[in-house]
Amino acid sequence: MKGELLAPAGDKECFDQALTFGADAIYLAGQQFGMRSAPTNFDFDTLQTAVQEAHDKGVKVYVTCNTLPRNEEIERMPAFLEAVAACGADALIIADLGVMALAAQYAPKLERHVSTQAGVVNYQTAQMLYDMGASRVVLARELTLEDIAGIRAKTDPRLELEVFVHGSMCVSFSGRCLISSYLTGRDANRGDCAQPCRWKYYLYEEHREGQYFPIREEEGGTFLYNSRDLCMIEHLDDVLKAGVKSLKIEGRAKAAYYVAVVTNAYRHALDDYYAQGEQWSLAPWIREELEKVSHRAYNTGFFYGTEPGQNTKDGGYIRQYEVVAVCDDYRDGTAYLTQRNRFFVGDTLDILPPSGIPFLWTVPAMKNEDGEEVAVAPHAMQKLTAVTDTPIPKGSLLRKKRVL
Repeated sequence: MKGELLAPAGDKECFDQALTFGADAIYLAGQQFGMRSAPTNFDFDTLQTAVQEAHDKGVKVYVTCNTLPRNEEIERMPAFLEAVAACGADALIIADLGVMALAAQYAPKLERHVSTQAGVVNYQTAQMLYDMGASRVVLARELTLEDIAGIRAKTDPRLELEVFVHGSMCVSFSGRCLISSYLTGRDANRGDCAQPCRWKYYLYEEHREGQYFPIREEEGGTFLYNSRDLCMIEHLDDVLKAGVKSLKIEGRAKAAYYVAVVTNAYRHALDDYYAQGEQWSLAPWIREELEKVSHRAYNTGFFYGTEPGQNTKDGGYIRQYEVVAVCDDYRDGTAYLTQRNRFFVGDTLDILPPSGIPFLWTVPAMKNEDGEEVAVAPHAMQKLTAVTDTPIPKGSLLRKKRVL
């Protein structure tokens, strides 16, 4: 059985990109009980539409219900579960055992996936959750491939295993973090994390009020908790051989461009693996794609038994490319574009077609909405046309390397 590529969606635009660029399943949240409160997320009307669109393409939709609800919140859970079920979703992603029980009662037709928030690290817990009705467990990110293989060997083969293979890591255990609550009052376990692990810190001496001391000599401060990003695209064979069913991309708070690029890269890598078998090697362009999204320094997390490492130099992102336009259509030798960032006639752009391999294109003469020739596209959402012999598929993302 082939592995599943599971992509994130924080809003409908992200959902559309995940669908376009080859996800087998998409996970998202409703307006309540999801572990990401910053994204727009989905009201029930939008959710129902998204589910229908996904099912028309043979793609599944999983709804996160993975906060740790308090007493007053748990009372709203039955109505929420019934509404999600009515929208036709395929599964719920759950962290709380009480919610597991409620889901069995109020949404019995939906599969129950146990969230990584539950911190599943051994076969006994995984099997117990299966016996309680879970069809899948999302394993803790702290596990090695050997640990995962051990869980696979000692649990019911019908229990599916899911792991994160790409995206942000968290310094806390499986996402259960209290730093944000202590420092800002924003509860990470209710989806409102302020990401204080990315901040820079100084040392204060007890009796010297108002004075701070850098923990290292540089003036930039010290980033104590700032984890590197996970990237396992070069090691998908090892992950699949460990018995993993679902390969999960982190990023429900990320932009649609991120979802498109990362989903496309893992889609091609996974398809190539199944086509090539033991002779599989990652095509260089696929790895290069992951450098074209905003990210922190990559590593392989805990999979090979080493700690993922911290980026103590800074808390920012590596940003090498930006989207400058989207192709709305291509017909009769003309590309119809919508501008997203400034670009010029003569620029060489990197084009990512839907579910395709990127290629380069030099911008020819362009015209604006009034049919006037323009040398530059400076206005956000400006409509442009360009006559070109190079077909640019509808939905393509046009990117430009940033000058650093």
